[in-house]
Amino acid sequence: MNIVIAGAGEVGSHLAKMLTFENHEIVVLDEDEEKLTMLASSLDLMTVEGSAISIRDLRESGAAQADLFIAVTPYEERNLIACQLAKDLGSKKTIARIDNQEYLFSHNKEKFVRMGIDELIYPEHLAAKEIVEYIKLTNTRQVLEFSSGQLILFGIKIRERGEFVGQTLEEMSKTLSDFRVVAISRYGETIIPTGSDQILLNDLVFFISEKNKVDEILKKAGKTKYEIKNIMILGGSRIGVKTALRLKDQFKVTIIEVDKKQSHKIASKLDDTMVINGDGRDLDLLKDEGIEKVDAFVAVTGNAETNILSCQMAKKMGVKRTVAEVENMDYLDFAENIGIGGVINKKRIAASYIYRFTMNTEVTHVKCLTASDAEVFEFVAKKNSKITKGPLKDIRLPEGVSVGGVIRSERGIIANGSTQVQQDDRVIIFCLPHSINKLSKLFK
Repeated sequence: MNIVIAGAGEVGSHLAKMLTFENHEIVVLDEDEEKLTMLASSLDLMTVEGSAISIRDLRESGAAQADLFIAVTPYEERNLIACQLAKDLGSKKTIARIDNQEYLFSHNKEKFVRMGIDELIYPEHLAAKEIVEYIKLTNTRQVLEFSSGQLILFGIKIRERGEFVGQTLEEMSKTLSDFRVVAISRYGETIIPTGSDQILLNDLVFFISEKNKVDEILKKAGKTKYEIKNIMILGGSRIGVKTALRLKDQFKVTIIEVDKKQSHKIASKLDDTMVINGDGRDLDLLKDEGIEKVDAFVAVTGNAETNILSCQMAKKMGVKRTVAEVENMDYLDFAENIGIGGVINKKRIAASYIYRFTMNTEVTHVKCLTASDAEVFEFVAKKNSKITKGPLKDIRLPEGVSVGGVIRSERGIIANGSTQVQQDDRVIIFCLPHSINKLSKLFK
């Protein structure tokens, strides 16, 4: 596939990195020569220095021959115009990063298709959705629902008080049924485990199970379930406001925003949410606003350092659930390792979402696991595809690949060696980057 990515920022760069593991011809277009040089030195791709809204530069990047044109510059208007121009030049499919949720409404989709823009992606919208899912299922590091909760993927940080420490997966299965460990993150390394792999202290372990089994797994892992009632959000950014909008009907939500004008704007939009104008780094302010009574603390100021430090402070003051937006890729592992709670990176979320449009078979979901190199895919099994030719134990899966479960007629099935994938099943796959290009062959 010929792919042109307009924008060498962190969304475009992460997406390019994901795509280089497959046999794609990739060109990255950007005005920043330094960013392009860094990309070209580490990845097998072509770069073009130029503007995403210059017809001449778009031609030079190969937009006229592109199977997929992706505009992910920081500027919404530029992305929309770039996609229109690329489509007019001959790009088969276009995707634009946007900042306006109104564009996502279903009745507007046809308008954008007529304009030459096939897909829209709003990273802040996706990030807010992920934060809400994380808050609602306590004691986990990441939560992902398949088929409206028929199967649940969640990560657990293993502490000394749990039963799992020192056990192999095979030993775990003797006291716990209907689950599968699909990935383990250990000191920066991602393991796709087998039955003989052992769970160690401080591992981040990713489980897939039915929804009614989650509580049992958490209990055996030594996690105490608690109720979320009061939530404090630091930062009135787009992510902060969208998170509040999703939570305000179920929880008591407070937003702290340092900018006075923005505070008034948020208060007028969220009339049933408390909005406080102040600096969330001020410990006295947090105490005055009752942080000791808060059950969940969400830091989305747009500044990674502020978010990480404020979550650490909230933890020390007894807040059970904390989430930090960390957009600096270099800080992601650090934030995870110091145990601040959930870590959200909207650029990685966006890149994973876009990635599914590059697959040459039907993929309904792609997700990057927190603090891990593993990706989660939801493939649709086609008639007579290799994955349907026998039970999984007889299917030669690539190294670094694990089947977590199957969604069949809206029913979730935890995968094991005897599981037989059928036509039209949605198959949940966990995969390390080097094996991604081998997956599609199983589902054609």
